[in-house]
Amino acid sequence: MPVRTHSRPHPATRGGAEIRLRWWALALPSLAFVALLALILNPSDAQAADGDPAIARLLERVQQLVAR
Repeated sequence: MPVRTHSRPHPATRGGAEIRLRWWALALPSLAFVALLALILNPSDAQAADGDPAIARLLERVQQLVAR
C-alpha cells in the first residue's frame, strides 16, 4: 500500500535570516590574539613551565608510540 507524503503548506522564506553571535564568540578569540601578540612583542615575559620529569617522560613515550 503506497504511503502518502505530506507537503509543506507554505514555502519556507529565505530572506531576512538573522544570525546573532554571543558576546564570547568575539571576545575570546580577540583576547587570545592579544595575549599571543603580547608574547611575541615581549618574549622575556614568557617563561617555561616547571614540569614534572615523569610527565615529560610519559609524553615522550606517547610520541614514540604514535610515531610507529
